[in-house]
Amino acid sequence: MALFTLGRNFINDLETNGALAIYTPLEGGFEGRYQRRLRTKGYRTLNLTARGLGDLEAYLTGVHGVRPHNLGKRDTQTYFIPPIVDTQLAQLPAQGKGLVLWLMEGMILSGQELEYLTLLPQEFAKVKVVLEMGGARSFTWVPLNQLAA
Repeated sequence: MALFTLGRNFINDLETNGALAIYTPLEGGFEGRYQRRLRTKGYRTLNLTARGLGDLEAYLTGVHGVRPHNLGKRDTQTYFIPPIVDTQLAQLPAQGKGLVLWLMEGMILSGQELEYLTLLPQEFAKVKVVLEMGGARSFTWVPLNQLAA
């Protein structure tokens, strides 16, 4: 019975707060369990790493340009990629609850970027944010707005 109750408080806190900062044991495994619980509740998870994202607002909610590596053999071209959040929300099934952005290595983000991630679920009602902030002895979480303050 503990398997079914594991994650209920996590999902309730995620739905009420919109964005959570989590601390996981370094040996791993807990992230997958909680992602599996989210999927059974109707959420789709999107795993991203915070390293190399650049401007979060442009990357997640705006059309942004990407330039591939230029080895000097051709002209520099810019490819424009559609917003990730909009395309993922458009692909949600009709009965789906929403999209959970699961960002790893969140400890490198600045305070301004943390504040933006707390505002993202208010801008998009079906978007929730989980940000991995580091290691701990047990799987714990706090609302992200407490860290951004």
